[in-house]
Amino acid sequence: MERAHSLLLNEEACSQLGEHQRAEFVFEWLRFLKKLLPAADRADVKKNQKCLVEQLTGILIGSPGPPTRWLLAHCLALLYRVGDSLTSSHTVDRCNDIIRSKDDSPSYLPTRLAAIACLGAIYEQLGRLLVNTFKETLANLLKAIKSAESQGRYEIMLSVEKILRGLGVSAVPCHRDIYKATRACLTDRSMAVRCAAAKCLLELQREAVFLWTSELENVATLCFRAFESSNYDVRVAISKLLGTLLATAVEPKQPTAHRQGSRRSSLEEVMDLLTGGFLRGGAGFLRASGDKLKGTSSVSKDIRIGITQSCVVFVSCLGGVWLEANFSALLVLLMELVSQTRATQTPADAVCCRRCISFILRATLGSLLGEKAQIAAAKEICLAIGKQKRAVDAAMCDGNVETRVTTTDVAASQHVLVCALLELGSLVQGLASTAASLLTDTSTALLDTVISVLLHPSVSARLAAAWCLRCVAVALPSQGAVLLDRCAERLNALKSCPEAVAGYSSAIAALLGAVQHCPLGIPHTKGNVVMGLAEDLLRSATQNSRISIQRTQAGWLLLSSLNTLGPAVVEHHLPRMLVLWRCAFPPSIRDLDMELRRGDHFTWQVTLEGRAGALCAMKSLVIHCRDLLTDDVIGRLLTPLACAVALLTKVPTLIKSYGNLIKNTSVVFRLRVYEILALLPPKTYEESFGIVLKQLVTDITGPENVVCSELTLLPPLCHSDDLALLGPALQDMDQHYIEEQLQRSSVGGGTLEYDPFTICVKCQDVPAPLPPPAALTTAAIQLFGVIFPHIIVPLRTQILEQFTESLKQLKGVRQQTVQTHVTAALCSVLKHLGSSRVGLGPEEVRKPALGLLVGALESSNPLLRCMAAEGLSRLVQVVNDPAFTVSMTLVSFDKLKTARDAVTRTGHALALGSLYRYVGGISSPQHLSACVGILFTLSQDSTSPEVQRWALHSLSMVIDHAGPLYHGHVEASFTLVLRLLLSIPPTHVEVHQSLGRCLNALVTTLGPDLQGEGQSVSALRTSCLVGCAVMQDSPDCLVEAQAISCLQQLHMFAPRHVNLASLVPSLCVNLCSSYLSLRRAVVACLRQLAQKEALEVSEHAVALVKELPRRDNTHLDVTIKEVGLEGALFSLLDRESDPRLCQDIQETLVHMMSSIATGKLAHWLKLCKDVLSASAESTAPVETNQEEEGERDDDASVFHATSESSGPFTNLRWTTRVFAVECVCRIIALCESHGHPAHFDMALAQEHRLHESTDFLVLHLAALIRMAFMAATDHSDKLRLSGLQTLLVIIRKFAAIPEPEFPGHVILEQYQANVGAALRPAFTADAPPDVTAKACQVCSAWIASGVVSDLRDLRRVHQLLASSLVKVQAGKEVPSQLYNEGTSTMETLAVLKAWAEVYIVAVQSSSRPRESPIPGQGPGRQGEQAASPLLEEDCGGAGGPGLLTLVQTDLATLSRLWLAALQDYVLLTLPQDYSAQLPATGGTFYTAETAEQARPHYCSSWAPILHATALWLNSTGFIMVDDGPANLSRPVTPTSMGQSTSLASVKSPEDISSDRLHLILGISVEFLCSPHSHDQMENISSCLQALQALLEVSWPRSKVGNDQVLSVELLSVLHRLIVTREAPGVQLAVLELVRQVVCAAQEHVKEKRHSAEVDDGAAEKETVPEFGEGRDTGGLVPGRSLVFGALELCLCVLVRKLPQLSPKLAGSPSGGQGGSSLSLSDSDCRQVAAALAILSDLPSICSPDGSVSILPTLMYLLMGVLRELVQQPYGGGAGGGEALGLVVPAALQALRAVLSSPMSRSEKSRGAWAHLLRCALNTLLDFWDSDKPNPVVDEVSLLTALTIFLLTASPEVTTAQPLHKRCIGKFKASLESKDPVVLSRSYQLLMSVFQSKTGVAVPFIQGLGSCVVGHLQGVERRRPQSSKELQAIQDGVRALEALVFAADEMHRPQLVAILLPILISFLLDENAMSSAPAPARTLHESALQDLMRIGPQHSSVFKALMASSPHMKARLEAAVKGNQESVNAKATQLQVPSKTSPSIQLKTNFL
Repeated sequence: MERAHSLLLNEEACSQLGEHQRAEFVFEWLRFLKKLLPAADRADVKKNQKCLVEQLTGILIGSPGPPTRWLLAHCLALLYRVGDSLTSSHTVDRCNDIIRSKDDSPSYLPTRLAAIACLGAIYEQLGRLLVNTFKETLANLLKAIKSAESQGRYEIMLSVEKILRGLGVSAVPCHRDIYKATRACLTDRSMAVRCAAAKCLLELQREAVFLWTSELENVATLCFRAFESSNYDVRVAISKLLGTLLATAVEPKQPTAHRQGSRRSSLEEVMDLLTGGFLRGGAGFLRASGDKLKGTSSVSKDIRIGITQSCVVFVSCLGGVWLEANFSALLVLLMELVSQTRATQTPADAVCCRRCISFILRATLGSLLGEKAQIAAAKEICLAIGKQKRAVDAAMCDGNVETRVTTTDVAASQHVLVCALLELGSLVQGLASTAASLLTDTSTALLDTVISVLLHPSVSARLAAAWCLRCVAVALPSQGAVLLDRCAERLNALKSCPEAVAGYSSAIAALLGAVQHCPLGIPHTKGNVVMGLAEDLLRSATQNSRISIQRTQAGWLLLSSLNTLGPAVVEHHLPRMLVLWRCAFPPSIRDLDMELRRGDHFTWQVTLEGRAGALCAMKSLVIHCRDLLTDDVIGRLLTPLACAVALLTKVPTLIKSYGNLIKNTSVVFRLRVYEILALLPPKTYEESFGIVLKQLVTDITGPENVVCSELTLLPPLCHSDDLALLGPALQDMDQHYIEEQLQRSSVGGGTLEYDPFTICVKCQDVPAPLPPPAALTTAAIQLFGVIFPHIIVPLRTQILEQFTESLKQLKGVRQQTVQTHVTAALCSVLKHLGSSRVGLGPEEVRKPALGLLVGALESSNPLLRCMAAEGLSRLVQVVNDPAFTVSMTLVSFDKLKTARDAVTRTGHALALGSLYRYVGGISSPQHLSACVGILFTLSQDSTSPEVQRWALHSLSMVIDHAGPLYHGHVEASFTLVLRLLLSIPPTHVEVHQSLGRCLNALVTTLGPDLQGEGQSVSALRTSCLVGCAVMQDSPDCLVEAQAISCLQQLHMFAPRHVNLASLVPSLCVNLCSSYLSLRRAVVACLRQLAQKEALEVSEHAVALVKELPRRDNTHLDVTIKEVGLEGALFSLLDRESDPRLCQDIQETLVHMMSSIATGKLAHWLKLCKDVLSASAESTAPVETNQEEEGERDDDASVFHATSESSGPFTNLRWTTRVFAVECVCRIIALCESHGHPAHFDMALAQEHRLHESTDFLVLHLAALIRMAFMAATDHSDKLRLSGLQTLLVIIRKFAAIPEPEFPGHVILEQYQANVGAALRPAFTADAPPDVTAKACQVCSAWIASGVVSDLRDLRRVHQLLASSLVKVQAGKEVPSQLYNEGTSTMETLAVLKAWAEVYIVAVQSSSRPRESPIPGQGPGRQGEQAASPLLEEDCGGAGGPGLLTLVQTDLATLSRLWLAALQDYVLLTLPQDYSAQLPATGGTFYTAETAEQARPHYCSSWAPILHATALWLNSTGFIMVDDGPANLSRPVTPTSMGQSTSLASVKSPEDISSDRLHLILGISVEFLCSPHSHDQMENISSCLQALQALLEVSWPRSKVGNDQVLSVELLSVLHRLIVTREAPGVQLAVLELVRQVVCAAQEHVKEKRHSAEVDDGAAEKETVPEFGEGRDTGGLVPGRSLVFGALELCLCVLVRKLPQLSPKLAGSPSGGQGGSSLSLSDSDCRQVAAALAILSDLPSICSPDGSVSILPTLMYLLMGVLRELVQQPYGGGAGGGEALGLVVPAALQALRAVLSSPMSRSEKSRGAWAHLLRCALNTLLDFWDSDKPNPVVDEVSLLTALTIFLLTASPEVTTAQPLHKRCIGKFKASLESKDPVVLSRSYQLLMSVFQSKTGVAVPFIQGLGSCVVGHLQGVERRRPQSSKELQAIQDGVRALEALVFAADEMHRPQLVAILLPILISFLLDENAMSSAPAPARTLHESALQDLMRIGPQHSSVFKALMASSPHMKARLEAAVKGNQESVNAKATQLQVPSKTSPSIQLKTNFL
């Protein structure tokens, strides 16, 4: 294929190829040429032009296929445009000659078609250059059209369209001729020709004025006729033509219109045309009136649907502004149309007509108008409804005079009202909370108007009004309860009016249905009201026969809707419901028989209605309250059900007795029985199987059932992929709302009045239940599928044979209907069997089943064939027998070989593919080859496109499911698919669609293999790309969509080989396609591309717009030009209503943002801001402007601006704006996770901005705040929530960023007013609770962030929280009647949580400046990255005490509320077993009924409340302050606090404190024990900090200390937490808590010992009991011992950080050369230090014997840690030195604590301690041994440890030999050290030893004194060169001095005589002084000072020494003299400035 890439065709390469390969080669060359020509050098093209023209002409006459001929035409035209255009006339003449040729052979046809295509393309490109020849060409084409076949007509129409486009106004002379020819084509029998003709006329109307003036009526009639028996594509094309013409007629685009004297048409005239077509169809006047006389007139549905689509196009062309201006006139005309009796002659017609008008309203108002205009339209509709209702009321009043007129008026008005009400409902639902202004507008009185329709005599109008009310309740949840009350009240008042009972009950049911869409719910009490109403209606139904039926229906409807509220509500009413069900049916079957003997048709009608309603209520219970269906409840339902089933058999006798009057009711009754049985487990009603099956078989095959509702029945039983064979699926159309009317032609469309019970089901759009007979068939077939698997085999055989028999006896349509039903029933059975893995049965069951399916497989109905093929494959799956599978495939093989008719071949071809779907067993290669061979043959059967289509579809399934086995057939398949793509006519679109599926399947099968580089893979890849190119050029949108998904697949597997430069433009062009399936494919592909290559996609899209010529679709170009592809996607998102497409668009935008947002930050933020600003009106409330006057200009001005309507977007919907706000939050998150640190650092960002053109988020803070503000103050509640969330994110991320220009301030400080203004609306009385709750969260974050330093500024926001607190205190006394009680719980807890967070921050920040924080608290909060800056820095007034005083005023109230909330939380978290013990009324803040709804709110709020309560208790020290009543000016809190106040009179303060302590302990421990891994770290931190706060107070500490079981339990929980949570903050907090628990135990033991000593002071010591663990045995019981628990926990921490401590782990790699310790982080070191501190406290809580038990463990761990630490350099700064600086002192401190333990001196344990400590000392001394693998690095620490032993342990430990000797040896060795640091520390330690007890000091003085003296005497020879050496010498002097003073008085003079000469030797003479280094000089000075100090103390020795050594004396005198001189010099220096001071004084005071 590479050889095809050249300017001229490589004829040599081409001639070597076979015929099919040559076609592919030529196509590839033409593709290359198409790209090359526009980019090529013009001279080069002209040079080769002649040759190129010849080659192209050669292809032209070589019978090219359709894609090749279009590409050829394009290249030829392009060649003349780029090169020399003069010779183009020759080609035109040549083409004209070919067209004139008389050769009619099929082989010549492709050449003729190619010539036609070339003419079109050449004229399109060259246009007016060929103006001389165009008349002749056109005449030739229009003459040819008369004799052409469909392909020719199609191609000529396309060509003429292109000629018109190219020539423009020059073609005017031929317009009439073209119009005449096109008229005929517009009603052509070929649908493709009709589409082409419509496109041609669309092009013609641009210049041909007569089309939309004089000929408008004729064209309209022609279009109506074209709609007749059309398909979807034709309706789309013709509606576009007709709509555009009518729009042009109303508002002409060209100025020529006025010149020619033609007038504009008015809207009324245009609508008259459409109305005429709607009522009379495409017939002429005479025929229509003739039909009218006969009374047979009925316009076909496709005409009506086509006209409807045309009307939508008409309004869309005129645009939103026009619609806004003319809506009232349009509405009147539409309402007139729907009120015409001719449009609504039959119920099915009426439904269709109403749907059409609804669609027009929805498609125009819903997508063209902005929110403001939609509100205006809603008001217009409301006025129209009021007008209609008044007219009906007047007619009803005058009804006595002319009753006939009244019924007609009512009938007409009902349809008008239904359309108007449904549209009003849709508008309100779409507007959501922005529609609030509609309800408050008194001029329209929307609610009154809608409610008035509930009394309309027509059921459909009443139901539409009820649905409209439901929409209001969904849009504005606050209205739900209000409307419910209103309707319930009216229903009570008007019980005796049938319309009122029916209307208001429907409204209540609809409103209850709305609750499923409202998270805020309705008050629980409303359920009681509805239950009461229902009971009342059912009980009073029999009192008045006139309204019996209405009351019965209403009662059961209310109960059905009540069940939709779910188990939480229904469980309270279930017993009463069960009684009502029992009463609705006779108690037993015998009573049923007695019933049959009495009654008349009316009583039976009421009875059947009642029972049907009762069954429907049961169905609702089963669907919505599955949890309540216990065995007992099901058992109680079965009795009435058994009666209902028994009644089924009696219904025929009733119909015989009372005629057809009760027939309809009996159908509904049967339907309800089937529906409820299908939902219950079949086992429960086994005994009724016989009756039910008999009735089902009758319903499926019986003579009564004449309706065949196949289009609702069969698709669910077919496979979704197979339905593509039947044309575009409904869900893939924008117009599915009306298109489905066509598919249900025999049944008629669904509508609410067919089943009023559906008004309460959960759905967004109005339900459309089918007529009862059709619904009955569907229900019967579904139930048959459920029951059949549960019956015995003989009965199965009997039923299937009965089906077969009944089919044999029928003929014609009746047979088809029954066959459809029977096959559907069988498929339903097989589907259930397949899903439940149950077999069908033996051969005798299979045989009739197979017979039925094969019969259906050969049916003429394609849908039935699809279902039968699916059924066959499921049968094979269920039988699961390879032999049966093979026999099945052989049957199909044989049929396909012999059958010639298309029906049989299509059915069996599909069956072959379907078998692969479910059965892997037939995938043997031989079978696969045979199957593929047959399907290949069938797919090349050009005589029957139908067979080709089905065979190719089947082949695509085989490719899909054969997997790798198919690889052998891939090449052949590609060849086949390409050959067919290049040759099949474009008119056979369906075949192309199947080919597209095959290509898709082939790409998937090859998968990643497509990346390969081999020649064969490369060829396959090229084939694939060529195939995609062919499909992309297809005129059919579905084929184009498949091409896109193919390229998408290819891009996934082999991204390098997909050219984005050509793919992205083709996607963008189709973004606004009128076909939903194409838009979906485009966006799905963009979504995938944006994941990897977002930037390229964006750039290609913008490049495309720059290059594009003028097109119709200018909106997209403008959008992409202004705001890029992402902006276009936002626009598209706003227009689209398809949920899947919207989700894809959102995901695409998110991917694009993730890839490029940080690089294009300003662009994305501006985009989001434009989207957010594009509402119809300014959203900023006025009040903000006043607050901002003092702000900085640039930021304040942003907020004064109203919404910028001049932006690229206009009137966007609130949903789009919500998404834009979410995008802003995503951008912030992206900047944080992937971005530069400067995004959140103003100073750094400004610095970077100076040097490079980068952009940072912090620079856009004003825009971010502006967007959050706009959203938070919008009318839409959802947008307000998003805005507040964004504000919260901004506060958390930016609060700590300092303002570089104003040190000490932060950047958010300047936005105080904006934050306050954004929050204020959320605290108004009418704000929804969820908005207020979110605002509370923002308030607490803002206050806690510490941004505001001035208390006065902070009070604004604080005031909002305070106002909420007042609301909370009102509690249950002022219940909110608008929402569910759960919402007040949510709001209350949000307020309490916000206060708790503020209080926590206030306490922490106030304690920070004064004292160190609670240990472990800081790290505990490290889990929250958004830790408030208030914690990091002191924030002046607001931080610390200031903020605390702000909270202090409400603290008394808050503490009560917090405790109440915690009590509630505890109650709600109790296990189910304790539910009986819960308070019946609920808790303080929740009601018992709404406990389930309240639970999640408590779960999200308890942690901060717990922490705050603990801090409050900490601050009060658990002292009860009785300031309640005095301090509370507000009402006391509700019930539970009432309990505690009432209990306070009974309980002592001690008990209350104890309860509170256990409450907090219990909650914390329960949470910390929970195994959930998803629990947030913040909650764990809160628990730990709360416990820490408690244990800081002595009273709780004593409680915990007293209760050993509690302490041990707490430790085991903390141990588990240490093991399961890795977060350092948590681990440190846990260790701190353990320390506190151990302290509590210490205090307890100390207190007991003290009291025992006091009590036993006089007694003998032997009787004093042993306190502490271990008692007198020393045993510690695991699980019960606090010491053991603490040891375990500390061991766990130490071994995890230092694995070498464990003998098992010591040999592991981590125990290598200092491996582990070096890797200890700062937090690891802190944890080790904390664990060591805890260990050292443990002996103090043991008895003497107990201490002996744990001492070995303690010393092992302490020595082990020391061993690890001394192998690391400490203090040297290398490695982990700095971090280890924490641990080493901690280890030494712990050692000192253990050694100084009183237990070591206790009589009982002294000996054991001494022995163990000697062992430990021995171990310590062993660490020095040089033969160890890890040498000691840190000798200083070891010496320190040794010294601690010497100083702290008893002498019997240290003086024992040989330890003593070794100790002296170690010191001696250290004194020999060359390291001055070691030397210095050794001297220091020796000094402390010398000063210690005599028993220890003397041996050391004797052993080491001489060494010290020797070292110091050597200093004179080697003066100190560094500060460290100097320090060592000074420390040596101190040690020697200590030695001197340690000696007895008598020996001291001798020692002083040694010390003084050493000091004198340090002195320097004058000469040496100047040259000596600084340390030597410092030594000289310090020695002199020492001499001055010591000399006078020992004057006699001093004098004697001076006398005996003149040299020393001289040296000393010189030093003293020198010192005196330097002192004098310094003094004079100091005096110099004092002279100048007066002059300075004068200068400063000269005023």
